[in-house]
Parts: sequence; C-alpha cells; structure tokens
Amino acid sequence: MLVRVLPLIAAIAPLIGINIAYWIGANNDVLPSCIPYLDGCTSISSTGRYPPGDRLFRAILLPQSTVLALTWYFAVLWLRSLKPTTKAGPVILVSGVVGAIALVLYVSYLASNDPFYEIMRRYGVYLYFGGTALAQLVLSLSLDRSPLQRAMVWITVTPWALGVINLVQKAVFGTLNSNENRIEWIASLLMQVWFVLLWISWRKTRLSVALSTR
Repeated sequence: MLVRVLPLIAAIAPLIGINIAYWIGANNDVLPSCIPYLDGCTSISSTGRYPPGDRLFRAILLPQSTVLALTWYFAVLWLRSLKPTTKAGPVILVSGVVGAIALVLYVSYLASNDPFYEIMRRYGVYLYFGGTALAQLVLSLSLDRSPLQRAMVWITVTPWALGVINLVQKAVFGTLNSNENRIEWIASLLMQVWFVLLWISWRKTRLSVALSTR
C-alpha cells in the first residue's frame, strides 16, 4: 500500500535529486568534478544553487517536505500500535515536522545572496538536519531491541558524532570546507539509509492503514 512505501520515497527521492543535480552541475562546469562523499569538493547546497541542476533539486526536495511530514505522522501511529504506552510520539512528530518545514525554508532561500536570506537558509538547514536526526534517534531508541533496531540507532548516532567532529575541527583548525562538505554528504546519505531501514521495519510488521466510518 502507498503508506508503507512513504519511507522508501523519503529515502530515494533526495538521493536522486541531489546526486543528479550535482552530476548536471559538474557536466555543465558550474561545479567541480569529484566524488563529493570522499573529496568534499562542493557542498550539497551548491548543487541546488546553480542552473540547470537547481531546477531538479527544487522539484524533488520541495515535495519531499510533504513526504517527510506524512512519514513522521504514520511513524508515530505505527509506534503507538507497537507500544501503546509510549510517550515518545509528540517528540518524534514535532521534531520530524519541524525538520520538514525547515527543508522548505532552506530550499526556498537557497539561491539568494541577501544577508537576511542567508540567515534563513542557515537556520533552515540546521533545523532540517537537527529535527530529522532527533526524530530518527528517538524513534530508533523507542523500538524493541533487534539487529534492525541496533542498525537504526547506529546510523542515527553517526551523523550526530560527525557533527561534533565538525564543530571540534572548526574550533581547532578553523573552517575547512572540504571536511565540512564531506561530513555533510555522508550525514545526508546516512539519514536517507535510515528511512530505508524504517521501510523494512514497516514491511516486517505488516503495517497497514484502514479508514472506517460509523
């Protein structure tokens, strides 16, 4: 059913949009050519800032916010069906929806160089990554122990650890764009892999949604 594939859409759509937008930019010589996950030659934001790849970037990532919001809504319902006494639902839903809304903010102001819009864009990307990662972490920790649950926890913890490493290297060595870019690409990839594991979890538990009237 459509609801069950929402996490898979949430996982695959950004990977397609970001990577193809980067490939288009590199082939049109507006972005450096490299393997950004390893070399960090450019940021994710740059892939959505320059034409013609920016159109694909926006076309996929703006609807992604709706997919994310729906995914978190059904994720909370799913968790409550597994654990009726859980109190993690509001944290997951609020964090996830904040991340989804922040994604719209980030993408909408991506191409502007105005100082105000630069601030809005930075808050957008921080809230997107932070809100999404927090929702992923709380949901992962709320599940029963299993190999799949442990994988979800480790995948969620890693971006937080990478963020701390990035802050430390900034404090010690100053801004190193290649390291920061590399961490951004890897953290984004891990966040998308987490949604694949959520999709697997929904399939294993045979998640279904039914409508009824009285």
